[in-house]
Amino acid sequence: MAYGESAHDEALKEAWAAFCDRLKSAGDLVFKDCNPANPLQRADGFRYLTQNLSQAFDLALETRDTKYPAVHAFCSPTRKLGSDNADCIYLQAWIDGESVYKISGIKGTARFWNVTVQGPRPETGALHDPFGDTPEANIFGHDLVTNWDGSFELYIGGERQGQNWLPTTPGTRKLFLRQYFDRWDEAPSAYRIERVGMTSPRPVPTPEVMMEAMRWAGDFVYNVVDYWPDFLWSRGSLIDPEALNAFNAANLKTETAWGEAEEIQDSKRGRFLTQMRWRLAPDESLVLQFQDFDGFWMLTNEGMFGNSMDFLYRHVSYTPSRAQADPDGKLRFVLAHSDPGYGNWIDTQGFSDGVLTFRTVLSRRSPPLKTRLVKTSSLSEGMHAGSRKVTAEQRSAELHERFDAIRRRYRL
Repeated sequence: MAYGESAHDEALKEAWAAFCDRLKSAGDLVFKDCNPANPLQRADGFRYLTQNLSQAFDLALETRDTKYPAVHAFCSPTRKLGSDNADCIYLQAWIDGESVYKISGIKGTARFWNVTVQGPRPETGALHDPFGDTPEANIFGHDLVTNWDGSFELYIGGERQGQNWLPTTPGTRKLFLRQYFDRWDEAPSAYRIERVGMTSPRPVPTPEVMMEAMRWAGDFVYNVVDYWPDFLWSRGSLIDPEALNAFNAANLKTETAWGEAEEIQDSKRGRFLTQMRWRLAPDESLVLQFQDFDGFWMLTNEGMFGNSMDFLYRHVSYTPSRAQADPDGKLRFVLAHSDPGYGNWIDTQGFSDGVLTFRTVLSRRSPPLKTRLVKTSSLSEGMHAGSRKVTAEQRSAELHERFDAIRRRYRL
C-alpha cells in the first residue's frame, strides 16, 4: 500500500508537516534577546528544546488517556522545564473528575512530599501545559497515613475511602506529585497509579487521536521557549528582570508576600519562590548572603529559559543540610565561573547570564537576600574570615556524593 490509499493519509501527513513547522519556528526563539549570544548558551537553548521534544509525546499521547493513567516525570537530569527545582522530583498524571484512582507505593523519606489535584486552566493569562492549572486539593507528607514500612494507598475522586483520599471536581485535569529533598541520603518515593474498575486494554490510538497529539506536542515544544522567561518576567511578581544581581521581586516587598489568588494556590503547593537575574563578567563573582534560620530553603541556578543547570554533575543547587553557615550565623554563597575554594560555591557552568531561584518550603516568606558583586581576585572582601574553604580533593568528593545521590533519586 502507498500514500493516498487510506482515507486518513492526507490529514495525517498534513498534521505531521504542521508539527515539524512548529518545531522549526520554536528554533527561531532560541535567539531571543534574553538568551546571550555566546556559544554555550546558544547551544543550551537548543538542548532545552531537544529535552522537551523528547517528552512531548509522552505528555501528548502515551500518558494522555485519563482512563489509563500513568505517572510521568516531566523534569529530571535530562529534562528541564519551568524553573524546575534541582532538588525536587516532579511527576504528573493526567486524570479526570469522573473516575476514581488509586496511587500505591512507598512514600520515601524526602523532607517535603506533596500530591495536588489540579483543576481547570484559566481562560486567559495561564502558563502553558503541563502548568497553569488551579490547585483544587492536596495532601502533604506529614498528613499521609502510611504503614510501618512506608507503604501507602491514596484514593483520588469518588466517595471518601481508605485512610488517604483527595476529592476531584468536574474540572479536574491532572495530579502533580512533588518531592523536595534536603539530605543526600533521603530516599525517593515509588508510585503506581491505576483507575479503579479498569477491566479492558487501553484503546489503540486512532488517526484523530494521533493528529491531536501532534498538534499538542508541537504547541508544547514551541511554548517552552515562547513563554520562558517572558511569562514570569512580564508578571514581575516573582522576578524583577531589570534588576541584575539583586533579588528585587515584587513578592519580597509586600506585607502578605502573596496576592490573594497566589496565596490560595501556593498554600496548596506548599512553597514560596522568588528569583534574581544575574550577569557575571569573566573576572567577577557574586556573593549571596542571608541569615541562617530553622526552616527548609532551596537554591537552584538556572539558564535563561528557566531550565535548571546540570545538577547531576555540578554544584548548582543547595539546601540546608549541604550548606555551612559562617561563625556570625550567616550563610554566604559564591556564584562564580570557577571553583573559588569556598565551600558554598554555586557553579555558573560557564554561562555569562542566568537566574537564581530561592524557595522556602511550608513558609510564606523569604529572609532578606543580600548580594554583593566583587572581582574574583578580591573575593575574600565579600566573605567572612571564617567561611569554610575546601581543597580540590574535598570538592571532588562532594561532587561524587552529589552524583551518587542524584542517580539514586532518579534510579539512573
